Amino acid sequence: MAKIRKKRRVDVAVVSDVHLGTYGCHATELLRYLKSIKPQVLVLNGDIIDIWQFSKSYWPAAHMRVVRYLARLAAKGTRIHYLTGNHDELLRKFAGTRLGSVSIENKLVLDLPHGSTWLFHGDVFDLTMRHSRWLARLGAHGYDLLILLNRLVNWGLLRLGRPRVQLSKAVKDRVKSAVSLVSDFEQTATTIAADSGYRYVAVGHIHCPAVRSRTVNGRRVTYLNSGDWVENLTALEYTRARGWSLYRYAEDPRMRAYAPTAQPDVSDASAAALMEDLLAELRIPRPGPLAP
Repeated sequence: MAKIRKKRRVDVAVVSDVHLGTYGCHATELLRYLKSIKPQVLVLNGDIIDIWQFSKSYWPAAHMRVVRYLARLAAKGTRIHYLTGNHDELLRKFAGTRLGSVSIENKLVLDLPHGSTWLFHGDVFDLTMRHSRWLARLGAHGYDLLILLNRLVNWGLLRLGRPRVQLSKAVKDRVKSAVSLVSDFEQTATTIAADSGYRYVAVGHIHCPAVRSRTVNGRRVTYLNSGDWVENLTALEYTRARGWSLYRYAEDPRMRAYAPTAQPDVSDASAAALMEDLLAELRIPRPGPLAP
């Protein structure tokens, strides 16, 4: 990987929905992004490691490199907040745990110069998660297979000189739009944030990056969604000069020199075994069979 010489300084960076351990995860691109910035605070806002779908048969070396780099950032003093999501919900029993510069939490409030920011993953607002968890897990497995198929198709298209397609994103957008119409995810988040006195609310979960301001009961609240590193490759960034902004990997000129990843990385059995041992050491049980 080519080294980016000058890193951008940001006060806070927020990354969510990485889904390490799945075929759709763009770990290589995420690592390039992380190496391009120098954050004082890094918030990992849920679904970083996909414990739902973790398998020793698929844990590429690139995924382990992300884990190792995060550990290196923490060792160098970057404050890392790991906020739990639904795909890594088994870590919620460790909420309140601190290991050096790393803390595991379910939610977080940052008092920033532009206003207080409430951060959490957001699955609590998803009706599918609240009432049909087995259906959500089943959909996650099917979606991961669709991602794999889509990436294999794009690999073939690139070899033929044809443009890439986004079959998985089109399907996901349709499904999540339907869920959003029922649960009104964004409005619920901003309404509760306004009632609680927060100026910003930052979530993930629905893989729809956004920065939008709303007026709720006379209060101005900005809704922030960090998106994901499966399809959108986005993050949230905060600096004292600009406030909150949305980062898009595809629009970063320093990343354009890299060819897009067209096919999944080769699985690294030793890295997978190491991650399995880590989960066992933390006494995190493997999810059981899907059942209603």
